[in-house]
Amino acid sequence: MYSVIIAEDSKPILRNIKMLLESSGLPIQVTATASNGEEALAHIRQQPVDILITDIRMPKLDGLALIELAKSLCPNLKVVLISSYSDFEYTRKAIHLQVFDYLLKPVERQALTEVMERILGQLQETREDRLDVLRGIVDSEYLSTIRAEDDFFENKPKSALFIGKQPFTAAKSSWNVQDLQHTLSMACSPHSCWVLPLEQSERVLVVGQGRLVEHYESAIDWMSTVASALKAKGITASIAGSLQTFELSQLKQIFEKLQQGWQEELRVSSPILLDIQFPSRHQQEEDRIIWSFADMIQQRQKEQFQLKLTELLRRWRSDNVLLSKLEELLQVISETFAKADADHEWMERAALEAEALDLLKLDSYDEFSEALLEWADTQFDLLLSRIRKSAEELFLQIDSHMQLHKYAQLSMTELAQKFHVSPSYISRIIKRFTNSTFVHHYMEMKIDEACKLMRDKPEMKIRELSDALSFTDQHYFSRVFKEYTGLSPTEFKEKHKEEAQEE
Repeated sequence: MYSVIIAEDSKPILRNIKMLLESSGLPIQVTATASNGEEALAHIRQQPVDILITDIRMPKLDGLALIELAKSLCPNLKVVLISSYSDFEYTRKAIHLQVFDYLLKPVERQALTEVMERILGQLQETREDRLDVLRGIVDSEYLSTIRAEDDFFENKPKSALFIGKQPFTAAKSSWNVQDLQHTLSMACSPHSCWVLPLEQSERVLVVGQGRLVEHYESAIDWMSTVASALKAKGITASIAGSLQTFELSQLKQIFEKLQQGWQEELRVSSPILLDIQFPSRHQQEEDRIIWSFADMIQQRQKEQFQLKLTELLRRWRSDNVLLSKLEELLQVISETFAKADADHEWMERAALEAEALDLLKLDSYDEFSEALLEWADTQFDLLLSRIRKSAEELFLQIDSHMQLHKYAQLSMTELAQKFHVSPSYISRIIKRFTNSTFVHHYMEMKIDEACKLMRDKPEMKIRELSDALSFTDQHYFSRVFKEYTGLSPTEFKEKHKEEAQEE
């Protein structure tokens, strides 16, 4: 919606133009009317407008003088002159003042509508061009409310701050843009500043006049003033900024530098004031510790995991650790839990990570620590319960495969390759469900099969049994057979023959 002010000393003509505009169906709003130039100028000083429709001849301040003064206040103001005169001198001056067009009295609906449509076309095109510098930075809903005629878009040097809510703090007041604008305008006075809400909630970009560099000794001085003003309103924030001035066309690059610096330096306890021209440097000594939690999950070491995590969270609180390290820990833990459970689909894995990162929204670090330990305990229990179930299923598959290959010479390495696990895991699974080693369990299968064959086919020779079951020779077969049954193959045959005759 674009704003219009009408300046006309003839009340009937003023009422007619106002009626024609309001009934036109165009996206315009008559925000004020004036019967003379001074009154119109006062309105414009109080509230800038997009379009001025003014008569040439008016008392106190004529139309041409009004245009000249109004243009100094709103350089991009669109002006339509209304006159009953076709005097060349007026026309020449109007052209000099860059009047958009002029209409002769009496103003007709068609002529007025045609002029307004052309003005609106230019305003919309200008607005889109100007707002382009803010797209991808400013909240899209708020972007639609910004006036393209605002002083913000003047081609003058600017400075900027990136402000975001400090983690684990409960705000006593909301991040309402109007309230923040009032608070920070007072803090930055006498210089202008603009508060722009970002796509991510509870974060804003503050753009100030470049002359701020004359008012503050350093960026930290400016940020301290802003942080104190916010604190007084119940908002604890971390701030990244610079007094280095930039042109509006560089806003996106400046924003990215500020945001990156803020994210890299943000800590979990004390708020930061970061001058991006003098960034600090941090060692990556915590990386090894963070990845050790992945190892503990993979090794199913729940008790050790919980103990070490409790110790780390306690130490990180006293060290005022970087928030980025806390985020990295959550990502490593959630990703490892997800990968450790083969049943997790990709979407479930993403949801698990989002669930972990949501813990960062809690109001205190102590709440976060307690919630993370509880969440990790639940994830461990779920993982272990699924592993127990999947381990039993895996054993049944392994056992069935071994049964099918009793007549072969099967190795644990072949089983590992078949089921895509390590030989040591195969060994543990068999031990858990049979209380035997792989070799012992496999030999039991072969000897049980040998006994069955000797009962069903007593005519088979010992050597034939040995070969059929893939033993290296019949003497080794006989020795193993006696070890498992207490009888030699010959003794077993005789015993079975006697039992058959007694029946």
